[in-house]
Amino acid sequence: MNHAYDAIVVGARCAGSPTAMLLARMGHRVLLVDRATFPSDTISTHVIHPVATAALSRWGLLERLESTGCPPIDRYEFDFGPLTIGGSPQADGTPPTYCPRRTVLDKMLLDAAAEAGAEVREGFSISELVFEDGIVKGVRGAERGGRPVTERASVVIGADGRHSRVAEAVLPEQYKEREPLQIGYYSYWSGLPTHGRFEIYIRLHRGFAAMPTNDGLTLVIAGRPYADFHEYRSDMEGNYMEILQLDPEFADRLAGARRVERFSGAGVPGYFRKPYGPGWALVGDAGYNKDPITAQGILDAFLDAELCAEAVHEASTGLRSYDDAMGRYQRMRDERCLPMYEMTCEIATLEPPPPPMQALLAAIHGHQDAMDDFVRMNAGTISPAQFFSSESVVRRTGGGGQ
Repeated sequence: MNHAYDAIVVGARCAGSPTAMLLARMGHRVLLVDRATFPSDTISTHVIHPVATAALSRWGLLERLESTGCPPIDRYEFDFGPLTIGGSPQADGTPPTYCPRRTVLDKMLLDAAAEAGAEVREGFSISELVFEDGIVKGVRGAERGGRPVTERASVVIGADGRHSRVAEAVLPEQYKEREPLQIGYYSYWSGLPTHGRFEIYIRLHRGFAAMPTNDGLTLVIAGRPYADFHEYRSDMEGNYMEILQLDPEFADRLAGARRVERFSGAGVPGYFRKPYGPGWALVGDAGYNKDPITAQGILDAFLDAELCAEAVHEASTGLRSYDDAMGRYQRMRDERCLPMYEMTCEIATLEPPPPPMQALLAAIHGHQDAMDDFVRMNAGTISPAQFFSSESVVRRTGGGGQ
């Protein structure tokens, strides 16, 4: 039996479940589907920067995350070897950072969507989109072991990641494309305390980071340039451990710890996709993706969900035309994301900071207000433009930060 929905959301993780939840809270009839069942894992940086935890707070979900025992992170430290820039990523009363396991976070978001009134189907795979006169009208798919069904909706929203079936079907314009720049692998360690810090180590053509997550574990990721992909994979554990030995103090701490899970990781391309068209929209990694080295995928997914849900609501209620509402969504997404996208691409080369940046880091080192601004830029709390024009940076550098 076919049903008519206001929206079908394909993909129920960090972009899809919040989009479905917000639309359902606005009174829309929503079907949320995912080929996975939950809880389940997925490759992820895990980090929820303060701007994203503020979104969880707006949605009434932050206390749920806190109740999982995931420890808060209130300090980031960028260790460049000769000097370390450390500070707080928070500003204006924003909550701290968290780094939850995706088995925990995604199930929490899915449950929130269901509680809001979205119909949820796990283990449901999309085989194709339904088109009528070039307009997307629904999806065809099936639950595992079930018969194929066709479901119809006013809009189909692809929140199904980089390899989005929705994007594959509608072939959106793609722009600002970049090849993969670095390859990182991670695992979980017990007995490796970070004392509430997100630790980032930058060395020549190497980088690694450590952050606390659920169950007393620490996530440790280590990266190399993408040109080293095959060499890295040829001895994943050996190459991973070699990177972690680049800082003697961290290596000493690691000697008393134990790796408790297998390695996961990937190198990913960067791109922007036009996130809407006749009867369809894209949100999260399906519409925009950048290298994970700045760990902003979850932040982007949450803010995309809010923008996309608001645009779909405005279009469906006649507050704006569909093209006006969705065009505004694209412009706001791109204006927010492009500066950090460009900066992330530079960082992901794993090349030394250019001389002007080295001079800036030396100038702000030891000055807490300026170091806080640097940390907040990397956390997405302030934009790169805000950082380079901030009073603290201008004062430390004698009139300019670039």
